[in-house]
Amino acid sequence: MRGQPQRGAGVRSRRSEAELDRPRSRAASRPIGPTSQASDLPLDSHLHTNLSPDSDVPIDAYAAQAAQRRIAELAITDHVDFAPGTPAFDFVPFTERERVVRDAAERWAPSGVAIRFGVEITYDRRYEDDIRRHLADHAYDYVIGSVHVYADSPFHANRVGGWTAGRALPEIVAPYFDEVLRAIRSGLFDTIGHLDFVKRYLVPHVTPEQLARAPELYEPLLLALVETGTALEVNTSGLRQAPRETYPAAPVVERFRVLGGTRVSAGSDAHRAEAFAAGLEEGYGVVAAAGISELAFRRGGSSVRVTLPKRFLVNEPGRAET
Repeated sequence: MRGQPQRGAGVRSRRSEAELDRPRSRAASRPIGPTSQASDLPLDSHLHTNLSPDSDVPIDAYAAQAAQRRIAELAITDHVDFAPGTPAFDFVPFTERERVVRDAAERWAPSGVAIRFGVEITYDRRYEDDIRRHLADHAYDYVIGSVHVYADSPFHANRVGGWTAGRALPEIVAPYFDEVLRAIRSGLFDTIGHLDFVKRYLVPHVTPEQLARAPELYEPLLLALVETGTALEVNTSGLRQAPRETYPAAPVVERFRVLGGTRVSAGSDAHRAEAFAAGLEEGYGVVAAAGISELAFRRGGSSVRVTLPKRFLVNEPGRAET
């Protein structure tokens, strides 16, 4: 990767991203159930530390909570970007990120917390070759590929109103969903993160309910996930953000299962200490309600399956075991 990130218009500040990780008040959004203090879970597979430009959380802050709340395994998935001027372009070198995470893993193992060295790579079709070379030359335990929204996107706050005005829903979401489809087809990633993260930026111009009424828009993405064997992430940060539902919502995960999908992950996507494992109880419930009893994960070698706790197991899709 190249020189230091350029601090230009495309850069998210730590503060703005951290504030988006804060639950909104009930007066400002639809009410939901509690999304904090999850405990007795085997895995949170999506966490950001101060090795990401939009988080200031030291890794030990997550590990200490994991030990206290009996979250057995963590994947530290700090951001890496490849487009110059984007927030995590050369933000922290690979060697430093690996050292910090591996040292923490050794430090916390006696407390019963397993820590894995992961990464969340922003997929950008212009830099697919760079991403491919990076992953060939650098060993991660677990790799998430995601599409993000930066300053030049039609979904940026300064543009989204104009972009959505007068356009049909398929045209509105096409730039984001097309890029996600390319990320899936690339075959580079263990998991595709927050499949429909664009929902966060579309509210209130396009609501989650409108997207839910157009399941055909998700079909190419879900089929590509099944065909490539790439895992679908149930990302619970949407419960803390404007959509007030997971990325993607439960019906999409259920459709994925109907199409033959079995590889699903779950992560809180925390950028603040208070958001650690937030919503994971609900996220695991989304996975279980789709009739899936295991999470897909990787610990540096072949893929592994992590069994959901017994309280989530289902006898048939949509009905939890009692």
